[in-house]
Amino acid sequence: MKTRALCFGLFAFLLILSGCKKSGSMLTNATGFAYEIVVTMNKAGWDGPAGQAIKGELTSEVPGLPQAEPAFKISYVIPDHFKGLLTYVRNILIVEVDPSIYTKVSLSVERNRWANNQVVMTLKAPSNEDIVEYIKEHPRTIVDYFNQVERDRTLAQLTKNHSQIVEDLARKNFDVTLYVPTDMTYYRDTTGFLWTSNNAGTGRSDIVIYDFPYTDANTFTEEFLVNMRDSVMKANMPGTYPGSYMKTNKDRITYTPTTIDGEYAGVLRGLWEMEGDMMGGPFVSHARLDKKNNRIVVVEGFVYAPETDKRNFMRRTESALHSLRFNNGASEDKKDAAQSSKEDK
Repeated sequence: MKTRALCFGLFAFLLILSGCKKSGSMLTNATGFAYEIVVTMNKAGWDGPAGQAIKGELTSEVPGLPQAEPAFKISYVIPDHFKGLLTYVRNILIVEVDPSIYTKVSLSVERNRWANNQVVMTLKAPSNEDIVEYIKEHPRTIVDYFNQVERDRTLAQLTKNHSQIVEDLARKNFDVTLYVPTDMTYYRDTTGFLWTSNNAGTGRSDIVIYDFPYTDANTFTEEFLVNMRDSVMKANMPGTYPGSYMKTNKDRITYTPTTIDGEYAGVLRGLWEMEGDMMGGPFVSHARLDKKNNRIVVVEGFVYAPETDKRNFMRRTESALHSLRFNNGASEDKKDAAQSSKEDK
C-alpha cells in the first residue's frame, strides 16, 4: 500500500513538473561543463563527410596556446537516444537532414528549450553534402557562436561575483570598471600599473592593466603594441631570479584589429616567457582606445599552467578582459551623488 502511494505521489509530482516546464514557469538548470557540447544526428551522417566537417569545426584548434587544444569537447548521441538527462546539457547541436522538408541549409538557435541557461542550435539541410559545403563557406560560424555563448555565461557570473578589491583599484587608478574572478586576491599596485593574480599552484592566472597616451593610428600596430608590452612587462613583472623579467615570444604572435563597444581595439595573442628563467605560457592582450581621454588602456591576461591543458584557464581569464568599461568619471560622480544624498538626510 505504501509503495502504491509513493508511486502515485511521484507520478503526480512528475505531472506537475512537466506542466510547469511547458508553461515556462519552472525549468531545471542546464548541466555539463564549460566548452562541452552534445551533438545529435543520424549515425550515417556522423560517420561520413558531414560528421567529419562538424567535428572539425567544433574541435578546431584554439589560437594562442603553446600546445594544440580543441575548441570544444564533443559527446555524440544518435537521435533515438537523445532524451532524458541529455536534453538538459548546456550546449546542444541538433543536425537534421531531410530533402523532403529542407531546400537549403539553415541555422537556428533556441535558448532555455529544456533547461535554464541552455543554448540549442539546430542545423537543417537537404543533404549531408550541403552541410559540408556550408561549413566550407562559413568557417567557424558554429564554433564562434558557442564560444560567445560560453563567454557571455562567464561574464554574467563575473558581474554578480567578482573581486571587489580589484574593481576598486581599477576604478581608482584607471577610471575603468573591470570584473575579475573572486579568487584573484593577490595584487600589486604601482604607478600606472596594476597586477592581480590567483597565485594558484595549478592554473595560475594573472591580469594586468596599464595605459599610455594615444598618439596616432600607428599605435594600433602589432609592432608598436608588442614593443610597448615588452617595455612595460620588463619594468613591472620581474622573475624569480635576479635580472629575470617577462618578455614576448615574437615568433608566436597573432594580432587582430577589431572594435569593442564601438571603439577601436587591438587583440594580441601569443606566448610569454621569462628571460633568465624557465617559466612561460599563453597570454592575450586587449588594447582599447579611450577616445574621451586620448589614451590607450591595455588589459592583459596570462596563464602559467605547466603540464596541463590551458584552454579553460585562458578563456576564463579572457572573459574578464571583456568586462572592461570606461567610466570617464561616471562612477565617481554616482558615488559623490549617493554620499551627498546620505548627508542631506
